[in-house]
Amino acid sequence: MSKTIILKKEDVFDSIETIAGQIVKNNSPMEDIVLVGIRTGGAFLASRLQKAIGRLSSPAPLIGILDITLYRDDWTRIGPAPVVGKTELPFSVDNKTVVLVDDVLFTGRTVRAAMDALMDYGRPKKIELAILVDRGEGCRELPIMANYVGGVWDTAPDETINVYLKEEGFDDHAAIEGKRAA
Repeated sequence: MSKTIILKKEDVFDSIETIAGQIVKNNSPMEDIVLVGIRTGGAFLASRLQKAIGRLSSPAPLIGILDITLYRDDWTRIGPAPVVGKTELPFSVDNKTVVLVDDVLFTGRTVRAAMDALMDYGRPKKIELAILVDRGEGCRELPIMANYVGGVWDTAPDETINVYLKEEGFDDHAAIEGKRAA
């Protein structure tokens, strides 16, 4: 299996800083903005975005974590006992602009599941999507696009893009992996 690095540590940092700046620019004043990370990678990125936004605007937005396991359309195929993580939304999403955060946008199904889950917690005024890596519209199965993107890489179906983060014990980077990744 081959691996091609597409984002190095400094690229991940720069992408988060750029996305934070775009969120502040598009949503000032920031009083009704909340960040909701999709567990697991999106939750780590949402925390970093919160800090980056806090350096640009005060106050920093509130942050929550959303587990979408039971909202996935393939959860019955995951196994007989899917591992369900905890959703942590210590605020109301009613009438808020929710910025959903995830690491990779591929088919759009994860984001659809996240929006379904989010609606069980209230009715946001608006939902935006921040993604570190977009695999391109050629892979999309649902009509979902990100508002904020670190970068777009078109990939073949037999390739994957994995984001590795320090919170999970890795050096920050993203890589295309698969038979044709080199």
